[in-house]
Amino acid sequence: MMDDAEPIIRVRGLTKGFGRHLVHEGLDLDVRRGEIIGIVGGSGTGKSVLLRQIVGLLKPDGGSIEVFGQSVEGTSPDQYKQLRRRWGVMFQDGALFSSLTVRQNVEAPMREQLALPDDLRETLAGIKVRMVGLDEDAQTKFPSELSGGMRKRAGFARAIALDPEIVFLDEPTAGLDPIAAAEFDTLIRQLQAALGLTVFLVTHDLDSLHAICDRIAVLAEKKVLAIGTMAELMKVDHPWVHEYFHGPRARAASETERAEKVQ
Repeated sequence: MMDDAEPIIRVRGLTKGFGRHLVHEGLDLDVRRGEIIGIVGGSGTGKSVLLRQIVGLLKPDGGSIEVFGQSVEGTSPDQYKQLRRRWGVMFQDGALFSSLTVRQNVEAPMREQLALPDDLRETLAGIKVRMVGLDEDAQTKFPSELSGGMRKRAGFARAIALDPEIVFLDEPTAGLDPIAAAEFDTLIRQLQAALGLTVFLVTHDLDSLHAICDRIAVLAEKKVLAIGTMAELMKVDHPWVHEYFHGPRARAASETERAEKVQ
């Protein structure tokens, strides 16, 4: 259930540029606890840049970011380490360590953050791998031995390794065929419900927006141009927003969703 009280992520007046290119200017965003929020926008609007600033991998040029009521950019190294334990991140294609097995990849955050006996850490990592739908054999495989969909699931397992409250997913269905993408959407929704997660989802996948997102934030003109449910954004009178949510691909996604509800 989404919490309409204090936002779990609060961004105000965010400004970020690279050289002369300004990506964000005066960007505001609130993310509610327990929701799946989709972040969409055209190429170059800074969707992944926004994610990386929120998790502290990029430093904003201006503005403020608070997660769990704490300033991300204003924390000490120890405070940031404690804050980081409360979220998990899955980058595109899983971003797995190529020299480690799937289970070892999932163990990596535990090794860094938790003082656990080896056997307990291995057991917990195995549980996370099974939670994302990978079988026992996958645990001992290296990323190069996995399909694209399996690598993404392994990346998701690593993102939930520390039982986070927030999961950041960067284009999780990119490169997957429609069936695998739909299965991954289902996995996101199932784990969100089972674990009580807040999900920050950067995506361009209209099917994902229709299937699992509670709200959608549209990045355009260097800010969050519009935010709301799919039904609310369908009414927004802005050229890019209208084309995105009313174009041919949008209609196909909507028809697919209606067909699934009838079945």
